[in-house]
Amino acid sequence: MSDTIIKIDGMSCQGCVKNITGVLTALRGVTAAEVSLEAAEARVSFDAAAVSREALLGAIEDAGFDAS
Repeated sequence: MSDTIIKIDGMSCQGCVKNITGVLTALRGVTAAEVSLEAAEARVSFDAAAVSREALLGAIEDAGFDAS
C-alpha cells in the first residue's frame, strides 16, 4: 500500500471536496481518500500495482481542478 499527498488548486467549497473524494475513491486501487479544503490537498492511500499517482492526478484534473 502507498500513501501520497496531492496539492489541489481550485477548490472553493465542501461540494468540491465531495466531488474530488468521489472521483478518487471510484478509482480501482484507491483504499482511502481524505480531501481537505483548508489545506488544499488530498491524502490518498492506494495500491500502486493497481493505480499510479499520475492516474490520481489525472482524475482530479479531469474533474476540473489543478493537481500536483
